[in-house]
Order: sequence, then structure tokens, then C-alpha cells
Amino acid sequence: MNNFTPREIVSELDRYIIGQNGAKRAVAVALRNRWRRQQVPADLRDEISPKNIIMIGATGVGKTEIARRLAKLAQAPFIKVEASKFTEVGYVGRDVESMVRDLMELAITMVRKTEAEKVQVKAEERAEEKLLDLLLPGERASLDDEDEFAAADDEALTSGGKRDGMRTRDKLRRLLRMGELDQRFVELQTEEHNIPAMEVLTPPGAEDMGFNIKEMFGNLFPKKTKRRRIKVAEARQIITDQEAEKLVDMDNVQQLARDLTEQSGIIFIDEIDKVASSTAGSGPEVSREGVQRDILPIVEGSTVNTKYGAIKTDHILFIAAGAFHVAKPSDLIPELQGRFPIRVELDNLGEEEFVRILTEPKNALVHQYQALMKTENITLEITPDAISEIARTAAQVNEQTENIGARRLHTVMEKLLEDISFNAPEMNENSISINAEQVRSSLDSIAGNEDLSRFIL
Repeated sequence: MNNFTPREIVSELDRYIIGQNGAKRAVAVALRNRWRRQQVPADLRDEISPKNIIMIGATGVGKTEIARRLAKLAQAPFIKVEASKFTEVGYVGRDVESMVRDLMELAITMVRKTEAEKVQVKAEERAEEKLLDLLLPGERASLDDEDEFAAADDEALTSGGKRDGMRTRDKLRRLLRMGELDQRFVELQTEEHNIPAMEVLTPPGAEDMGFNIKEMFGNLFPKKTKRRRIKVAEARQIITDQEAEKLVDMDNVQQLARDLTEQSGIIFIDEIDKVASSTAGSGPEVSREGVQRDILPIVEGSTVNTKYGAIKTDHILFIAAGAFHVAKPSDLIPELQGRFPIRVELDNLGEEEFVRILTEPKNALVHQYQALMKTENITLEITPDAISEIARTAAQVNEQTENIGARRLHTVMEKLLEDISFNAPEMNENSISINAEQVRSSLDSIAGNEDLSRFIL
């Protein structure tokens, strides 16, 4: 993990998320504490537990985005789960462990990609030799065995025919590296996985069994190969991927992924307020409390069995979030409350924040739409007064109907630019400018009608 200070973490989050400084500071400290924990003596390291966080705020204020950007910044496996899915009909417990299994799967993918990048050069060298073998079927010179390659080189010096073959090979190698042969066709033998489609029903708590049964059956069926005639450029990529896969040590990948999951994993539990019980009683409230008790061991620290081995959750960072309009954090069971010591309230977003969201972040909505129109050779300009009008409209609709925060901007922008997006390929104009008057004429009739805006905006 990069050694970012809390101030640097907040600064990085500021590039994508407007406002919410309290939440940014809380997650920055939590991330820095992970680095600090790695620096303390080993005997104390295991005793320091992560400071889990509860974010309190309405939908669309940036809770998920803060957690996702934090994980990306830390280069850590990150997964989001909805707590309310565990209250669905038919839920009988233990399924909560699936969040840890999914996190481990994600870590495996991340580590495998990183390890493949490390052997990319060697994989490309092997792919180049195999491509030359395909282009010159009569000549074999493989990097897999350096002695054979050296012997072939010696023979080439004494044999005229082989010397000519090596010259031809070297010439083809140069052309291949220059990209001159990319459009030529070669025949490549690829594997097809002949595994029949099947659904495996497993008892609660044994979700991984389904995957293991599929793998077992997959090994029973013979692998089919198919000869394909494809271009050299595509063949090079396929062979490089195959060679990289052979060079990557999967045992090492699994060990690294386990360490990454246990020490750096982040699980974001959204809608935690939906499983909070405001009153004690029977029926749905009991079901919600049951979900909390199922989640509790995972957050407290337990061992979850996965197909890659046992994963300890003691040092996984949990970030919970909810609107808490009806229930309160104090309605959670006391044991679970105690496992989320940091609580931070996010501010509702208004017109001023919407203006900043539209223009300031690196991935601002206005920049996104300008980039999309650029692909049609159209320069889209949205004037500052138009941006203010878009923000005012979004804030107005949020007040009249359900407040969905910054997500309302996506709906308003789509409605505003609908005609331009549809007609862009046939337009003759190279430049389009949108001002406040055009925004009002496009949106006022809808935004002003509360019933209509409920369905359209």
C-alpha cells in the first residue's frame, strides 16, 4: 500500500468527490492506521483491530463513491454488499460469508493480473517464437530450451540450408516486431472448455461447493481443441496470454491474495439501516436482528472457509452506510454498534454543490458529455449560466420528489441532451453551445410539473 498521509488521501479524494470533508477525514485516518499497524512490533500488530466506520447520509451524497475511491487509492480489494439482501424471503443465515468469498475472488483476480504483468516480457518473447514457428512451420527454435536453441544456431553456421532458414527467421522476426505481418493469417490451435451447463444447489453455508463440483466435472470431460485461422496481431495476444498464464505460479497467487484480503480488504455494507430494528417484537424485526447477528461474527473477526483456503476477517476494514431516516444507529444490536466505533454524518447536497459536481471533479459530468460528443466531431459547450440552471433544476426536483442527491444530475443531463445525443451522427454543426435559456425551455415544463417530474426526472 502506498504510504499516503491522511492529508494526501483527502486531497486525492477531493479530485473526485465534492464536500463531505468529515467522511473523507474519517476514511483517511482509517487507511493510515492500516499502514501504522504494519509498522508496530509483531506481537502487538495482531492486537490492533481496524476502526470500522458507519456513514450516515441520504442516497446520492457520496457514501459509496468515497469507499470505492479509497479502495482504489489503497490498491485494495473492495466489494459492496446490500445488507437488505439478507432479509429476502428464504434467507436462512450463513450466506453473509459470501461477502468474504467474493472479496477473495476479487483479490485473486487482482494478484493474478499483477503477477502476469511481471512475466509479460518473457511471455511476449515466447509468443514471438511460437508465432515464428507458425509462420515458418519447417523451422523449430523455441526459447523453452536454450540448449536446443544454441545447438540449432551452431548447426545453422555449418549447414547452408539451415543458415538460410535462420536468416529467413530473423527477417520475419524484424517484420513481426515492426508490425508488418499483423494482417497476415495463421492457423492457431486453441482449447475449448467442454463443460456442460448445470446449476448446483447447495445447502446454506456451502456456496463454494457448487464451484468445486463444477471444477471436478470440468476435469472429467476431455478438452476439445479447435484450429482457428486468425490474424497475426490477434494470435500474438492469445499466445501471450496463454504463456503468461503458464508462467504465473498460482500457489503463490493464492497466498498473496489471502494476505491482501486479510490485511487490506475493504467491505462496504450498504443499507445497514434496513436491518436495524426500531422496536423489539416478532416478525420482520426479528428477521432483521437475525441478519445483524449473522453479520456480527464476520465484523468481529472469524475464519471463513473458501476454495482458496481459510480467510481471517480480523483486519478487514468494514464501512457501513445508511440513510437512517427511520431507524437510528443506536437501533443496531449493541455488539454490532461496538464494532463500528467511528460514525460520520454526510451533508445533503444542494444547488451550490451540484454546480461544483458538474464542473470540478476529474470525472465531472460536463466533461464526460463533452468527451462523448467529441467522438462525433462535435464540440459541446455548456455555459456557466446553463450549469447553474441545471443545478437549480436538479435541486428543485429533489425537493419536490424523492431526494436522490447527485444522481439526479444524471437524469437531468440525459433529458437535456437527449435530442443532441440522438441526432449527433447526422448533424452538420461542429460546435454546439447550450445556455441557460435553452435549459429552461427544455426542462421547465417538466420540472415545474410535480406529477410529471416524478416519472421523467
